[in-house]
Amino acid sequence: MGRELFQPMHLLLILLIVLLLFGGKKIPELMRGLGKGVKEFKDAAKSDKTTEKSETKETPEKEKITDGEKKE
Repeated sequence: MGRELFQPMHLLLILLIVLLLFGGKKIPELMRGLGKGVKEFKDAAKSDKTTEKSETKETPEKEKITDGEKKE
Protein backbone atom coordinates (compact mmCIF):
# COMPACT_ATOMS: atom_id res chain seq x y z
CA MET A 1 0.00 0.00 0.00
CA GLY A 2 2.94 2.34 0.63
CA ARG A 3 4.32 1.85 -2.88
CA GLU A 4 4.14 4.49 -5.56
CA LEU A 5 1.08 4.52 -7.76
CA PHE A 6 3.02 4.67 -11.02
CA GLN A 7 6.30 2.84 -11.14
CA PRO A 8 8.68 3.33 -14.10
CA MET A 9 7.50 0.09 -15.71
CA HIS A 10 3.88 1.26 -15.56
CA LEU A 11 4.77 4.55 -17.25
CA LEU A 12 6.66 2.75 -20.03
CA LEU A 13 3.69 0.47 -20.63
CA ILE A 14 1.33 3.46 -20.84
CA LEU A 15 3.66 5.27 -23.27
CA LEU A 16 3.88 2.14 -25.43
CA ILE A 17 0.09 1.83 -25.58
CA VAL A 18 -0.28 5.52 -26.51
CA LEU A 19 2.36 5.10 -29.22
CA LEU A 20 0.55 2.08 -30.65
CA LEU A 21 -2.85 3.78 -30.58
CA PHE A 22 -1.92 7.15 -32.08
CA GLY A 23 1.28 6.49 -34.01
CA GLY A 24 4.54 8.43 -33.90
CA LYS A 25 3.43 11.22 -36.22
CA LYS A 26 0.20 12.02 -34.38
CA ILE A 27 1.66 12.39 -30.86
CA PRO A 28 3.47 15.74 -31.46
CA GLU A 29 0.25 17.16 -32.90
CA LEU A 30 -1.69 16.01 -29.84
CA MET A 31 0.86 17.52 -27.46
CA ARG A 32 0.92 20.79 -29.41
CA GLY A 33 -2.87 21.03 -29.20
CA LEU A 34 -2.77 20.25 -25.48
CA GLY A 35 -0.15 22.96 -24.93
CA LYS A 36 -2.21 25.54 -26.83
CA GLY A 37 -5.27 24.66 -24.78
CA VAL A 38 -3.41 25.06 -21.50
CA LYS A 39 -1.95 28.39 -22.65
CA GLU A 40 -5.38 29.72 -23.63
CA PHE A 41 -6.80 28.63 -20.27
CA LYS A 42 -4.02 30.41 -18.38
CA ASP A 43 -4.46 33.58 -20.46
CA ALA A 44 -8.22 33.56 -19.85
CA ALA A 45 -7.74 33.05 -16.11
CA LYS A 46 -5.21 35.89 -15.96
CA SER A 47 -7.48 38.16 -18.01
CA ASP A 48 -10.41 37.38 -15.72
CA LYS A 49 -8.40 38.30 -12.62
CA THR A 50 -7.21 41.63 -14.09
CA THR A 51 -10.71 42.49 -15.29
CA GLU A 52 -12.14 41.73 -11.86
CA LYS A 53 -9.54 43.93 -10.14
CA SER A 54 -10.09 46.85 -12.52
CA GLU A 55 -13.88 46.67 -12.10
CA THR A 56 -13.63 46.85 -8.32
CA LYS A 57 -11.29 49.85 -8.53
CA GLU A 58 -13.47 51.75 -11.01
CA THR A 59 -16.83 51.26 -9.30
CA PRO A 60 -16.42 50.93 -5.54
CA GLU A 61 -20.07 51.78 -4.93
CA LYS A 62 -22.70 50.71 -7.41
CA GLU A 63 -25.80 52.76 -8.01
CA LYS A 64 -29.06 50.92 -7.51
CA ILE A 65 -31.55 51.23 -10.34
CA THR A 66 -35.17 50.35 -9.59
CA ASP A 67 -38.10 50.92 -11.96
CA GLY A 68 -36.03 53.15 -14.20
CA GLU A 69 -35.08 55.57 -11.42
CA LYS A 70 -31.63 55.99 -9.92
CA LYS A 71 -31.48 55.77 -6.16
CA GLU A 72 -28.47 57.12 -4.34
